[in-house]
Amino acid sequence: MVDKRSLPAYSRRLREAREARGISQKTLGIQAGIDEFVASTRVNRYEAGVHQPDLQTLQRIAEVLELPVAYFYAEDDELAQLIKDFKRPGKHKR
Repeated sequence: MVDKRSLPAYSRRLREAREARGISQKTLGIQAGIDEFVASTRVNRYEAGVHQPDLQTLQRIAEVLELPVAYFYAEDDELAQLIKDFKRPGKHKR
């Protein structure tokens, strides 16, 4: 079993965000515009740290998960939480 702390930040955060939404790797991939025949495998490889999604793909994934792209690259858990909270609707008055 892989130690989660050894994975890149984007891999850990992607898995956590997807699981929090309760969707499968395949569903996330398809909703992000990845071909349905490779969607599950591609998302799995992103989560395993084997491959890194290009910026456009990560932007689409972030949109599906309703998170800013910056969330996936925050190395510090507190910063990631702040970024995530900032994006939530109704959290901030304008």
